[in-house]
Amino acid sequence: MTPVDPPAPTPAGLLLAAGAGSRMGMPKALVHDDRGAWLQRGVEVLRQGGCDPVVVVLGAAPEAAELLDGSVQVVVAEDWAEGMGASLRAGLAALAGLGEDVPSVVVSLVDLPDLVPQVVARVVGGAVGGAGAAAGSLARAAYDGVPGHPVLLGRDHWAGVAAAATGDRGARDYLATADVVLVECGDLASGRDVDSR
Repeated sequence: MTPVDPPAPTPAGLLLAAGAGSRMGMPKALVHDDRGAWLQRGVEVLRQGGCDPVVVVLGAAPEAAELLDGSVQVVVAEDWAEGMGASLRAGLAALAGLGEDVPSVVVSLVDLPDLVPQVVARVVGGAVGGAGAAAGSLARAAYDGVPGHPVLLGRDHWAGVAAAATGDRGARDYLATADVVLVECGDLASGRDVDSR
């Protein structure tokens, strides 16, 4: 009988959508365009890119949870006004509470409307040794060589990321001191966040 390899670990998805969107004129979690709601699209990009479960962090517009189905865990970051760092900490805390079955997470932002599932899948597959969902992995999308989102954070890094996540810097300070695999995705998307209509 031929031994069967165990299934590869699956990363979770974390969509940060807590901000007030002051330059947008409304919380980005509530923005729609001709292709639909950004919030729903962000969740589907993570899902179709291979992430399960998906957690969404809301803050300025907790009512945006009504746009989501019951398969998404919603976390409200009460201190969302402190910046992206607060949202990231809230999301990582929720994921840590799901247990050891979640080895890594792909972190994305709601204001990346041209992001496609292929970017998520490429970032996960591009981590060292192709073990993108492993607990020790760190990888992020790059667009024409410029680091961007999404970012894959293995569980081993969550405590360090949370400790360094302050203000609007999110994981930036932690990633600047770590060995991160950059995965070029400029052929798939622009990687630009959208701050105004």
